[in-house]
Amino acid sequence: MSSFGQIILASASPRRSELLRQIGVPHVTFPADIDETPLPGEAPADYASRLAAEKSAAVFALRGGDLPVLAADTCVALEREIFGKPEDAAHARAMLRALSGRTHRVYTAVSLRGERHGQALSVSEVSFRALSEAEIDAYWRSGEPVDKAGGYAIQGLASIFIQSLNGSFSGVMGLPLFETAQLLLAHNIHIFHE
Repeated sequence: MSSFGQIILASASPRRSELLRQIGVPHVTFPADIDETPLPGEAPADYASRLAAEKSAAVFALRGGDLPVLAADTCVALEREIFGKPEDAAHARAMLRALSGRTHRVYTAVSLRGERHGQALSVSEVSFRALSEAEIDAYWRSGEPVDKAGGYAIQGLASIFIQSLNGSFSGVMGLPLFETAQLLLAHNIHIFHE
């Protein structure tokens, strides 16, 4: 393991990379290419945990284990229905209509693979106020929902839709920093590096 906290982030997400930089973890990115289709009847927590583990395993195998690999997966769920990234405008609008005026859960699993494998799961509850059709349309046109699970970004324009959050803000963004730091420290990977 690296004594300097250098890791591979198995993600193309600029948000996850920025969150790692926020806690001072030097890293390189190497996105994982896996099938993200939910299994029949798969629970949201199991889905996020499975994908995070598969992402870290795929990148660790490709990179030959030269550095520890950190991967994460975030899914938005209303009851047991998993809301992935929107396929198109109609899909995004349908998800936002479903979330409007309701409380949903955001599951973010983190997987760290090196000499051993560690995993953690963050679960947050997010309550949306009621959204108008005009707001939903304007939000889609902003471009922000395009590559976001559930069709929204808590750290962006959608922050005005969120009435309350019970859980991890960074977890809803895509990388729960408390759980991530615990995994890194358990693997002797230092944080707070310049």
